[in-house]
Amino acid sequence: MGSLVQSHKRSLGALDPVGPIAFGQWRFTDEDLSAGQELLEVALDSGLNLIDTADVYGFDWGGTGFGQVEEILGRIIASSPGLRDRMVLATKGGIAPPTPYDSSPKYLRSACEASLRRLQVDVIDLYLIHRPDMFAHPADVAITLDALRAEGKIREVGVSNHTPAQVAALQAHLEFPIVANQPEFSAAHLAPMRDGTLDQCMELRITPMAWSPLAGGRLATGDDLPADLLGVLDGLAEREGVDRSQIALAFVLAHPSAPIAIIGSQNADRIRSATAALGVDLGRDDVYAIVQACEGVPLP
Repeated sequence: MGSLVQSHKRSLGALDPVGPIAFGQWRFTDEDLSAGQELLEVALDSGLNLIDTADVYGFDWGGTGFGQVEEILGRIIASSPGLRDRMVLATKGGIAPPTPYDSSPKYLRSACEASLRRLQVDVIDLYLIHRPDMFAHPADVAITLDALRAEGKIREVGVSNHTPAQVAALQAHLEFPIVANQPEFSAAHLAPMRDGTLDQCMELRITPMAWSPLAGGRLATGDDLPADLLGVLDGLAEREGVDRSQIALAFVLAHPSAPIAIIGSQNADRIRSATAALGVDLGRDDVYAIVQACEGVPLP
């Protein structure tokens, strides 16, 4: 039997090919543009061509505030325009501190156009609603996204942290398909496997983009995680000749919905080594051992 790990490139609507591991920029707050460009080039050279950012990135991880990470990336792109041609550029909007969420037509349009200015690009490849605004009617959100797409400001649309019902409500009003949903998913956080998120992705041919696939780094450090889970991961890592992080990434990539795993390391060697997950051999016994160790009970 072959490995369950899906190492093939993904499609996000018309965006193709997209690597199975993406470079997330929530920690990309260093104002040293040469260092940032080096990290970006390492990611692209390693096949991580989906670059995932958001307008709110910069609020933490030592950042200076809203929009900072997009601005840094935009300055790098402006100084080396050839990098833009190598990436699938994704960003997110709809978080409006301190409100906290706003997907009203006026705000969402202004957020998208502000991202375009900060990123110094003409079009965003994948624009995602970062968090659902529970006081925005999905028809209004859809009208705004339809218009932005018709104007050539965005190519494809996705969502992040949306429930299956919220995805379905938005999709009912859109004139084109949602191509991505970004849930938190890792060997330490299995909710999308249980709450219908990944099932809906398979039903509607939506590509999951798993954020925090290393549980915020805890699957690498072992902090605050069940000893049984760490034991299973470490045993598999020893068998496969890789480290625990790579087994954790391989677990995410093994789901039949073919997720993209978004890593956020700011260490070039770790970015390069993440691709070792693509060569890991995980079978059903292995992935179910991880599930049972995470949940702490045997499956019925």
